[in-house]
Amino acid sequence: MRLSPIGTRMAGLSGLRSIMEDVAASTADTSAEEWLNLSIGNPAAIPAAGAMWREALTRALEEDFDAVCGRYGPSRGSAGLIEAVNAYFHRAYGWDLGPENVVVGPGSQMVCFAAAALFCGPGPDGAHRRLVLPMVPDYTGYQGLCMHEDGIVGVAPQIVEDGEHGFRYALDLDALARLDDIGMLLISTPGNPTGRAMDRAELDGLIAFAEARDIPLVIDHAYGAPFPRIGEVPVEPVRHPHVVNCFSASKAGMPGERVGFAIGDPRYAGAIAAFLSNSVLHAAQLPQAALATTLREGTLDEVTRDAITPYYRGKRELMDALLMEQLPPDIAWRSHSGAGGMFAWVWIDHAWFDDVELYRRLKEKRVFVVPGRHFFVDATTTALPRGHATRCFRMSLSAPEKTLIDGVSRVAETLEEMRAEAN
Repeated sequence: MRLSPIGTRMAGLSGLRSIMEDVAASTADTSAEEWLNLSIGNPAAIPAAGAMWREALTRALEEDFDAVCGRYGPSRGSAGLIEAVNAYFHRAYGWDLGPENVVVGPGSQMVCFAAAALFCGPGPDGAHRRLVLPMVPDYTGYQGLCMHEDGIVGVAPQIVEDGEHGFRYALDLDALARLDDIGMLLISTPGNPTGRAMDRAELDGLIAFAEARDIPLVIDHAYGAPFPRIGEVPVEPVRHPHVVNCFSASKAGMPGERVGFAIGDPRYAGAIAAFLSNSVLHAAQLPQAALATTLREGTLDEVTRDAITPYYRGKRELMDALLMEQLPPDIAWRSHSGAGGMFAWVWIDHAWFDDVELYRRLKEKRVFVVPGRHFFVDATTTALPRGHATRCFRMSLSAPEKTLIDGVSRVAETLEEMRAEAN
């Protein structure tokens, strides 16, 4: 079989996807209880969220099966959901939106893929405009959005140490300003894997940059405000002609149905809607109807406030306590001081540490974590402290409490073994 250059790129396995297949293969013939899976990106099964979606989906099926399953819908999104989105954001933020400002897709990642295809790549003027991640590490799935070789670049962060065992990444706007041939900026806030959320000065800086370059700034709020608010969010979404805000129902408890939407200037939203029409036709209408119901009736806000945000806050506090109690005191480790997100991001600052070696050893102990290198675009690692990208790893906070406790214990044990062998 012969593949085109784009086919070769898109048919290949990313590093993280290969690990997910490894997880599936390793656990296929065993009981799930035999493994401690701290690598999962799936949101936790929070009862209140599950009950909300079950009720909304059931009502949509019972009230008008033909409308949600029996015929095709508009490529931009169902009229019911677009109306609900516009009314919701007017109530929440005072935004005056029309249907031309909104586009619904089968998950926010597909919306981002459409935007990357539209605004990045070779142009008629001979320029090759790139997708730029203003700060890495960021969601590893973004690295598959650009179909062209060398189509994506990330900006290395500044690293700020915080106390004895904390640190955080800071946006380097000066480094961003040195880049040319940018077609689009893309950033998640709170981010995956770190849980880091932008502050107002950083957001204003990115907006000013996008406006000066006349490019879209796509902001992925999949973990953030107004839902599911996994953690504290210092800055609410901002409406601006150069900002495309993306939202998703996945981390609010409905990842399997793949529905997300973007709000932006009509020139961006219209182009994305046309792309979706030419590729996937439209997002599934059943989850659109369910999401519209939860937005109209306020149940998504209630579940976010009363169940989702407190759940992950408790898990973050537990993880912080476990790391302090379990990790060896003679090992230089730091955990990213994230205000949000559903992961713990840990940096082991020793030359003997390697993220893939940790993954291999933990797998032998029936524990899965994610090596940190998969969240960095390769070119950015040269601007970081030596070896930083391979000295980090990610652990999920959505696993059950006992899994977190036992998993961190085995991580600590493995780090002790690696350190002892190195000495």
